[in-house]
Amino acid sequence: MRVRMVKKQFVDGSTCQKCVQAEELLRRRGLWERIDQVVWANEGDASSEGMRLAAEHQVELAPFFVVEHAGETQIFTSVLKLIADVLSTPEKPAAAAAPTFDATTLNRELLHEAPERIVARALGQFGRECILAFSGAEDVLLIELAVRSGHPFRVVTLDTGRLHPETYRFLERVRSHYGIEIEAYFPNAIGVQELVQKKGLFSFYTDGHEECCRIRKVEPLGRALATARAWMTGQRRDQSPTRSDVPVVQVDPVRRGPHGEPLVKWNPLAEWSLAEVWGAIRERDLPYNPLHDQGFISIGCEPCTRAVRPGEHERAGRWWWEETTKRECGLHVAKPGNVQ
Repeated sequence: MRVRMVKKQFVDGSTCQKCVQAEELLRRRGLWERIDQVVWANEGDASSEGMRLAAEHQVELAPFFVVEHAGETQIFTSVLKLIADVLSTPEKPAAAAAPTFDATTLNRELLHEAPERIVARALGQFGRECILAFSGAEDVLLIELAVRSGHPFRVVTLDTGRLHPETYRFLERVRSHYGIEIEAYFPNAIGVQELVQKKGLFSFYTDGHEECCRIRKVEPLGRALATARAWMTGQRRDQSPTRSDVPVVQVDPVRRGPHGEPLVKWNPLAEWSLAEVWGAIRERDLPYNPLHDQGFISIGCEPCTRAVRPGEHERAGRWWWEETTKRECGLHVAKPGNVQ
């Protein structure tokens, strides 16, 4: 059984009081953990996931709950009725799914294999239950290989609200080039609002980028991955000291799928170098972010990214004011506190 809560967010960024009260009631009764996903209906944005669900199920009240069980869908507009009809019965623990492969063994098997084979293996097993996390040059190459594999897949990107204009145009070009849907996940507006009101727009220059990245990147990725069984990244071992031992395939040490099972994390380009990635991009004439032609190599949010100087490492342009081993946003760091 899967329970989604749709909460309404007004244009000014505030949340409807009934939504807040419903969440507080569920928490007081110890039932909040039974809510699998919170979806936002953004006022004035008919394309937001919550607004689409409201239109699909012809619901005008907020909050409302979408309950999926045994192939059937029920809509609840009353949290009390949801509790009485659905949540009052203790949920039976899901039987652990029999592992279909051993990650350690599979990692050894795929070591030194071409990325094409690794991508095909991942998508052949997980299909659309595997999310391809897309942001940069490596990820375009992964999309290319995914399309060529012939298997279904999903592409997710994180719109932090602080990306370069060139990055937004790049995302649209990739979407159009491949004719694919790119699912954009956004930070919770309340979290961003509270951070900015408390610390201003550039607090990361003085007290570190971890808090801002947690709100703008880590939490949205957690929401995206809660709908998947596996995910795929463009991580390479030569990108930074913190990634020197990235495996080709691994069990994600902290994130869980929709049924509580650990996610399988695929890194098909782990053994490739930056030169190999760009060789493939040039050879296949793939779209890329025009900022790369201006000296940018690793590209993130605009305030935290600069072009690298001659001789500098590719990650030198990310969070350059911090110590080298701290230049991670938290998406790939195995710390339980990073997962929301």
